[in-house]
Amino acid sequence: MITGIQQIGIGVKNCSEAWKWYRENFGMDLRIFEDSAIANIMLNYTGGEARERHAVLAFNIQSGGGFEIWQYTKRTPEPPKFEVKLGDYGINITKIKSRNVKAVYDDFKSRNIEIIGNLEKSLSGDEHFFVKDPYNNFFEIVKDNYIFKEDKKLTGGVVGCTIGVSDIEKSVKFYQEILGYDEVVYDKEEKFDDLSFLPGGKEKFHRVLLKHSKPRIGPFSALYGATQIELIQVIDRKAEKIFKNRFWGDLGFIHICFDIIGMSTLREECKTKGSPFVADSSKSFDMGEASGHFSYIEDPDGTLIEFVETTKVPIIKKIGWYLTLKTKKKVKQLPNWMVKSLRFNRYKD
Repeated sequence: MITGIQQIGIGVKNCSEAWKWYRENFGMDLRIFEDSAIANIMLNYTGGEARERHAVLAFNIQSGGGFEIWQYTKRTPEPPKFEVKLGDYGINITKIKSRNVKAVYDDFKSRNIEIIGNLEKSLSGDEHFFVKDPYNNFFEIVKDNYIFKEDKKLTGGVVGCTIGVSDIEKSVKFYQEILGYDEVVYDKEEKFDDLSFLPGGKEKFHRVLLKHSKPRIGPFSALYGATQIELIQVIDRKAEKIFKNRFWGDLGFIHICFDIIGMSTLREECKTKGSPFVADSSKSFDMGEASGHFSYIEDPDGTLIEFVETTKVPIIKKIGWYLTLKTKKKVKQLPNWMVKSLRFNRYKD
């Protein structure tokens, strides 16, 4: 059972600097863990060596998924070896939710945040716009009225992402059958005005936006909210794999992570459907402040999909209140008051 998008992994050169920017501009100030450790499970994606890293998992209390901000500590992370263009294989854009997209646009413009293009209507009819962070990552601010906890921030957290693919029909099947995105919002092939300001965006594309028709269920599903995946295939250009000849954890969007329930069942399901686990922590990871069981699969073009089954999470770290999920009926949603207590873990500048 998938309960929601837990986070998007972002490889950066300086974790502290990047997190500060994401706090100030996307409200990612709710720290679940901050930890230094050795990444020893992903050897196939880190050159066969266990690599030291520092990571922060942070959320926006209004709702949505978070960011796992990830930095190699004894290796200089590498940028792409070519100019990444829209439709290249991997996570192209992370979608950030907002009730008032125009207010975010005006705020970013007044503070000289790098806006790409203009505020305009999306294919689904709502206002949206694109922005680039200082680290060459692209984000799309999209309309979403759902709020878990009222806050003064103009944006919520992650509501989805845009993924470049080589075969749209094959990828739609993958994201529908394994990840439950069974509802097609739009399916169009043409040149799109709203993409024209992005690198490579003037070309012809096939775009499909997927949502899930049924609400997600699980301990933190009320915080995550509904999510979406947009698949995009460039028609008249040969695309490249964004992480070609690079390591997981190098600069850019390194994975999309789903919070799940029932890892052993999911393992068998993924294997049956031709997408076996390519990494598996087997029993548990321990970040000190949080713990659980994680695994990875690849989508048809090699984009990494992470699954995490959480077993411990800090509710209020200051008083030592940690929630252990092993003994809970995990198919149930946690009481809202309990999840809202996570706000006491906010990082204050």
